[in-house]
Amino acid sequence: MKDKATLQEIYIKRIVPEMMKKFHYKNPMQVPTLKKVVVNMGVGKGAEDIKIVEAAQQDLTAITGQRAVITRAKKAISNFKIRQNSPVGCRVTLRRRIMYEFLERLLRVALPRVRDFRGLSPRGFDQAGNYTFGIQEQNIFPEIETDRVVRPQGMDVTIVINSGSRDVSYEFLSLLGVPFRIKIEKPVPGVPKAEAVGV
Repeated sequence: MKDKATLQEIYIKRIVPEMMKKFHYKNPMQVPTLKKVVVNMGVGKGAEDIKIVEAAQQDLTAITGQRAVITRAKKAISNFKIRQNSPVGCRVTLRRRIMYEFLERLLRVALPRVRDFRGLSPRGFDQAGNYTFGIQEQNIFPEIETDRVVRPQGMDVTIVINSGSRDVSYEFLSLLGVPFRIKIEKPVPGVPKAEAVGV
């Protein structure tokens, strides 16, 4: 995405008028908005070593710019040697300005650093139009010093949008600059065929 305007500016100047035109909204207030972004790191070995969870917490805090909280198991899982209340990961919920700033770094800096990146899958939408995708390693973010990484750690990113449908959210995120894959092997109900979107 070569546009140097902030994502908030893009939303006001580009997304609102284009969404109003495409979906025939009569009032700008009808255009969907970003509600929050939730970033979650599941650390399977955290129950065995709290230091692994603490390292993930530090990385997630550096990546998002907001202190991550440690998540704990709600119940015991004997097969995985996890006891109730054991630390199993960390999570952060971003809203307003810090949410836009994180997405901006993610779309413009981090994702382009993924090796052989071909775009995000358009299959990550739920019925309400929220979008979730996974990131394999934290070192795609420039805030992370690769030589200090304790262990490669993936994460899930959920973008919550008050659109109410998959196709509206797909169009919304495409305009925002989310780089969906160019081709879809099988059609996804409610989601139009993906078009190329530059980062």
